[in-house]
Amino acid sequence: MNKYITIAPLTYRWEETIKKSRFILNISRIESESDAHNFINQITKQHHKANHNVFAYVLGEKSEIQRYSDNGEPSGTAGVPMLEVIQKNELRNVVAVITRYFGGIKLGAGGLIRAYASTTAKGIEQAGLVNRLLQQKITITIDYKYADSLIYWLTVNKYTLSEISYDTAVHIIVPIEKDKVTDVRATLTDRFSNQLTFIIGDETFFEIPLK
Repeated sequence: MNKYITIAPLTYRWEETIKKSRFILNISRIESESDAHNFINQITKQHHKANHNVFAYVLGEKSEIQRYSDNGEPSGTAGVPMLEVIQKNELRNVVAVITRYFGGIKLGAGGLIRAYASTTAKGIEQAGLVNRLLQQKITITIDYKYADSLIYWLTVNKYTLSEISYDTAVHIIVPIEKDKVTDVRATLTDRFSNQLTFIIGDETFFEIPLK
């Protein structure tokens, strides 16, 4: 995949109590079904005394792999709501496990659906999201007197300033889509009268926070 949305941290934990039942969300980035299964097993072992360890995960550029389990909850009341929240947030390559410790008050089918969806949604919101983009790493070096103008141009044209460092000149690392690199280089070289250097690095994933 060249572009997809996922959670900002590698893993994240979120907990809430609903009618005395504890709902604990653990969510993680994954790259394969093996990663998903390992994470599910890890959480299940950690909470082996819990009443339920429900999971859902999505993999692939077009979400072609989607799995869930109600893990003993009434059919359709746990894994499906979790999966639907993941889909609604357009997340890829993530696995979510919700551990439930029963508090003595039955929630009913509707209550369970709301609880599993709510815990997943709130946890994802608290974790934060990033747009993960496969882009070319470009390092632009420019004299101090032109730096503000260059930063302004990059910002106005919605390029992310991944890193800025200073020594005898200003060095700005910018992720740029591979097919746009040549045009951007030509535009900036002309705009700044060849008063900059433009180093093309490797293609790598950059993570841009989603607000």
